[in-house]
Amino acid sequence: MKINSLQDLKKVQKKLAEAHQKAQAEAAARLAAERQREAEAQLFSRAVGAVQRLPQHDLASHPTISPAPVALQRQKDEEAVLRDALSDDFDVSTLLDTDDALSFRRPGIGVDVTQKLRKGGWSIQREIDLHGLRTDEARLALSEFIRQSHRQGLRCLRVVHGKGLGSPGKTAVLKPKVHSWLIQKSQVMAFVQAKPAEGGAGALLVLLSPSA
Repeated sequence: MKINSLQDLKKVQKKLAEAHQKAQAEAAARLAAERQREAEAQLFSRAVGAVQRLPQHDLASHPTISPAPVALQRQKDEEAVLRDALSDDFDVSTLLDTDDALSFRRPGIGVDVTQKLRKGGWSIQREIDLHGLRTDEARLALSEFIRQSHRQGLRCLRVVHGKGLGSPGKTAVLKPKVHSWLIQKSQVMAFVQAKPAEGGAGALLVLLSPSA
């Protein structure tokens, strides 16, 4: 507001005084209301006396739902199966020893190991019989058998593959495949043809490396 005269100044002063009075009245009203609330609260406290919060038994409890566990072992098993996939086309002819009986030993393994294995230097701890299985079934069964046995710390196994006498033409089909599959398994240190009392040409004694 532009002040051009004494009369204008008086008007401004009047408005300022009215605004000041209004602010004081509002402050007084707020103070009175606050005091009234405090008085009512004290009146209630004096009337009911000391109070104690009751336990809340009627609250519904919601059990914590844990996230579904990740099947880590199953993932590891599936990865191991892929890693240990066995080929039917692996040529083992140059890797087998055909001395007095067929045998195999990994590079770095001495001939004394196969000799000890053939003589029963390790007790047979578990065996698998692949008789009657199709090639795909036998491959998977043998791979799982070797992997589980190695995981459990077993060292000496017997694998029965048969002599092929029941095959068409009396030709062994499974026997050479078992040789190939075992050589492809990193856990296999050596194997020898079983003694006649343990299956002879229809079975192998397999020596596994120590488990970590």
